[in-house]
Amino acid sequence: MSGLLDLLSSPMGQQLISGVAGQTGQSEGKTADVLSMAMPLLLGAMKKNVSSPEGAQGLMSALQGGKHNGSILDNLGGLFGGGVDESVTNDGAGILSHLFGGKQATVESALSEKSGVDAGSIANILKIAAPIVMGFIGKQTAQSGVSDANGMNALLGSMLGGQPQQNQSLITSLLDADGDGSILDDVAGMVMGTQSKKGGIGGLLGGLFGK
Repeated sequence: MSGLLDLLSSPMGQQLISGVAGQTGQSEGKTADVLSMAMPLLLGAMKKNVSSPEGAQGLMSALQGGKHNGSILDNLGGLFGGGVDESVTNDGAGILSHLFGGKQATVESALSEKSGVDAGSIANILKIAAPIVMGFIGKQTAQSGVSDANGMNALLGSMLGGQPQQNQSLITSLLDADGDGSILDDVAGMVMGTQSKKGGIGGLLGGLFGK
């Protein structure tokens, strides 16, 4: 089973990092930093969504619609060759809205503050990353023959499984910092520099980015 870190460290991942960097005008180093945190965060949010039957069915339907079958990964050179097509970023915007809802801007601000990349670039990186993550999940779903919520939950868990402990803590903290079931409820507290009940998301992020 391929994990997200395998994708980012592969030749395809290097092509992805280079393409996103060119699209946003950021250095490849900064882009890799942001993607290495943003992509697991997207996957973690999807995993949280599939914990409900409705969420699982919604993700399965989206993956079976054809748009997210993984074909986007087959031609990253073409994707970035003439600038990312608006249909891709619009699709990304829709995925982000579904996953993060009204807290999307807060997430972008948090990632911006900790990575040193401006919020506008963070937003663009997320819009490009979201369809690629969906395509990656779509390809893994087809290869693994996943057809129900339990299978999808297990698949997403295994794809996240290779995350370093720091990233796992980060994902848990960002997605549900105080354990009350509300996604990203304490990101605002992190941006303000306050501590969550589980202690210091800002410290986790700072550690990830070496600050």
